[in-house]
Amino acid sequence: MAANLKSDSTDDALEERISRLLVGAVDMHCHSGPSVMARDINHIEAMQEAAAAGFRAMLIKDHYYSATPVTEMLNQTYGHLKVTMFSGVPLNNALGGFNKHAVDHGIALGAKLVWLPTFSSKNHCESRYGIKAGFPHTKKKLLPIDQLTPLDANGNVKDEVKEILDLIAQNDVILAGGHCHVSEIFPVFEEAKQRGVKRLLVNHPSFIVDATLEDVRQFVAMGAYIEHSLCMFIPVARRKRDPFPPEDLDQLIKAGTVDRTILASDLGQQGADHPVVGFRNVIKICMGLGYSDEDIHKMVSRNPVELLGI
Repeated sequence: MAANLKSDSTDDALEERISRLLVGAVDMHCHSGPSVMARDINHIEAMQEAAAAGFRAMLIKDHYYSATPVTEMLNQTYGHLKVTMFSGVPLNNALGGFNKHAVDHGIALGAKLVWLPTFSSKNHCESRYGIKAGFPHTKKKLLPIDQLTPLDANGNVKDEVKEILDLIAQNDVILAGGHCHVSEIFPVFEEAKQRGVKRLLVNHPSFIVDATLEDVRQFVAMGAYIEHSLCMFIPVARRKRDPFPPEDLDQLIKAGTVDRTILASDLGQQGADHPVVGFRNVIKICMGLGYSDEDIHKMVSRNPVELLGI
């Protein structure tokens, strides 16, 4: 009995420690709905659950539309929850691909981030984790994808992408690599820096992007932040494969450094944990890997706050 009480006390202390670390957290990659993909949580519920855990902010990502009008409405209507909601502009087919007008309009509404193509990227279509693996799986069949790449046949950044980079620089918002290949992201980021873009983000570098640990180091040397999707490191019922081992996350964090690593949920899908639960589980993994509370606080709060400029 005494042993059980001690165990319960230890577990309670751990959960309380995790709860303290969630206060002020920011989720840069929430997949709430509505969406043409099956979601387990809507935007309002995601905001409410984040507020209950003490989150500071949350950024909603949908591959098919900018949720910025929704997040602006959420902030106006549910401001008392004290979670600031953001979204961005995904440069996919549904928004016209490399459409400067979609970017201009999205930023005017309050978008904080522009993603290079994700599901519409040529790299996603060719990846073993992408179309070949049935990803994305939408509730209703959509038109075939018009594959996009930010580079021309000579490997140079396309003019229409340069125009978008100028808009990103002028408005000081974030440029994210999306699902483009590492070989595409590097030249785009180099061009972006030359044009004055200051905020760079690499999404899940070891998934679809095909970045190596050395690539991660080089991105950080360029001034980029590295975002890791929590969903990759925890069990997901709908996914057939096992989660990536904690050692993989440890290597990625060490390559990118704690100071440049962001942990984001990439959760909200049907059959998966909700974002806050995902954060709790991966914080526990980080603790098991030996990361201090200060380290974890940087990765879930301070770094995304710095990147967002809030």
